[in-house]
Order: sequence, then structure tokens, then C-alpha cells
Amino acid sequence: MTSEAAVSISTTPPRKDYYWLRSFIAGGVAGCCAKTTIAPLDRVKILLQGQNPHYKHLGVFSTLGAVPKKEGFLGLYKGNGAMMVRIFPYGAIQFMAFDNYKKLLSKKLGISGHIHRLMAGSMAGMTAVICTYPLDMVRARLAFQVTGEHRYTGIANAFHTIYLKEGGFLGFYRGLTPTLIGMAPYAGFSFFTFGTLKSLGLKHFPETLGRPSSDNPDVLILKSYVNLLCGGVAGAIAQTISYPLDVARRRMQLGAILPDSEKCSSLTKTLSYVYKEYGIKRGLYRGLSLNYIRCVPSQAVAFTTYEFMKQVLHLN
Repeated sequence: MTSEAAVSISTTPPRKDYYWLRSFIAGGVAGCCAKTTIAPLDRVKILLQGQNPHYKHLGVFSTLGAVPKKEGFLGLYKGNGAMMVRIFPYGAIQFMAFDNYKKLLSKKLGISGHIHRLMAGSMAGMTAVICTYPLDMVRARLAFQVTGEHRYTGIANAFHTIYLKEGGFLGFYRGLTPTLIGMAPYAGFSFFTFGTLKSLGLKHFPETLGRPSSDNPDVLILKSYVNLLCGGVAGAIAQTISYPLDVARRRMQLGAILPDSEKCSSLTKTLSYVYKEYGIKRGLYRGLSLNYIRCVPSQAVAFTTYEFMKQVLHLN
């Protein structure tokens, strides 16, 4: 223990020089691991939310079975290349921004307690969305395509086509407003729930739920299985609150490739149209069961991987 501590102390100064880079990498790796885990479920979610004509009559599990039959096993991973290009900077920016916003709120503005986690999480989520939204737009378009009916041949072609035919640069930010409105509660409650559960667990049950961090024995962290559990609960709560806005965002993103795109030109029009046309269960919350299945493991893996990467990259 003594030699470990000595090594840790002697190598701390150079690490501090690259803290932002190490934090960026940790968040990016966490995001990629989380999204790779649930990539097939993401594809199905987009197909159901957009009421794809080939699958709109099916449920979550039926669609999971139908996609490989129609498009092959790799059809479940369609659009995942664009997702990985997007999710590394997204995860990196979100986690790094959360740490920085949290410090800003507590040290500069004097806002502390649980509320600063909620605010920092919301701000971090919106920051990451603004920086990576065009990539999410392209990924959604690619994932919505069905084999034999391709409008785009790849990531570059999708960027080129959207730029030329949908209003130039602004075309890449179609649906940004509902995304930001939806992301604020989702990211906010996700970080808030995880952070609160973590602090309460370490405060009241330190020996049962916690252990010393491998990079800094003075810092107590949650055991891996507890991280997974807290992350899963955080994802479920956050998703329930923000899901209707996610449905509206996705339909606005799909835009011109939907037959009823003219009715989904704004957030309020989209929410109103989906509610009137499909109702609450089959419209605003269509695919929610899938989202529980995907968000629980996704957030669990994201937070657990980030906590692991913080130790590997000596961020504690």
C-alpha cells in the first residue's frame, strides 16, 4: 500500500497537465461501450418511432426478429458506424462538461447539494447535443433505411444530400429544439439520480457498497455491480420523464423521408399530430418498453465504464 501511494504521488503532477484530455477520453470510451451494447435495440427504436412501413405493425421483440430475416443480422447494426463517430465526442463532451459545470456551479455560483448535479447534468447534455447533433441526424437517417430502399449510400453521401436538399447547414439541425428540451431533463435526472444514489450509498453503507479507488486509495468509489445498478435506475427514471420529446425529436429528424413530414415541422405540431393520430401508448410512448430494455443497460454500462476509466486514467 505504501509503495502504491508513493508511486501515485510521484506521478500525479504530469497527469494534471493532461487532465482535460484524460477526462475527454474516459467519457468517449464510456459512451462507445454503452452504445455498442445496445446498438440493435437503437435500430429497432428508430424504426418504431418513425412508424417505418415495413415494421410499424410489429412490436419490439417482433421487430428484433423481423429485421435479421429481411436485412440480415448486420441489419440490426445499420447506422452504427455513424453512431460510433458521433458517440465518442458526445460521451466525451458530456462527461467532461458535467465535471466542469459542477465545479462552476459550486465554486463560482455557490450552488451546491443535489440541485447542482441536476443543473450540471442538464447543461452537459445540451452542450454535447449541440456539438454532435449533425452526426445524430445522419445516423438516424441511415438507421431508418430498409434494405432495397436506400436513399443514402453512406455517411458522406447522407451529409452531402441533406446539405443540398434540406436547407444547407441548418438542415442538419432539424429537430434540435425538441432534442434540447428532451435532453435537459434526461441528462439532468440521469446524472442527478446516479450521483445521489452514489453519494447516499457511500455515506450510509461505505463498507458494503464501496471500496478504495485503485488510483487513489483515499477516495472511496462504488463497487462495480453497485455502479451498474445505480446507472440502470438512473436511466429508467430519466427515460420515463423525457420519452415523448424523444419521439418528437426523432420524427422531426427523419423529416423528408416520412410521408407525413409536413405535419411534423415544429415540436408542438409534432407532439399534437402524434397524439391525435396514434394516441399516448401507440404514439407518444411507442417503443418505451424497448427503451427501458436499452436505457437501463446503456446507462449502467456508461456510468460503470466511466468510473472504471477514471481509475485507469488517474482522474480520482
